[in-house]
Amino acid sequence: MYESAFENYVVNKIRSVGGRAFKWVCPGMTGAPDRICVFPGGRIIFIELKRPGLKDGRSERQKKVYRLLVNLGCDVRRVGEKEEFKEIMREVGYEDFG
Repeated sequence: MYESAFENYVVNKIRSVGGRAFKWVCPGMTGAPDRICVFPGGRIIFIELKRPGLKDGRSERQKKVYRLLVNLGCDVRRVGEKEEFKEIMREVGYEDFG
């Protein structure tokens, strides 16, 4: 599966539960996560999507921005497999998400 197809899957699943997965384009700051995911109830998770099958796939700049956001208290995830995404969905309250 290509990264773009995986990204579409994630966006559509979040939308199906009433949330939104905004594309984050941040001029002047490379390495920002791909999506700002806002779930019903106000839970926000920054997600860096990677093509399924990659071990990590993040650039050094992406890792630096990840650490910056985590140090600011943000919930930031690197997701590259459907099971990882399904676990996030369960964490935010969609236990029956399959």
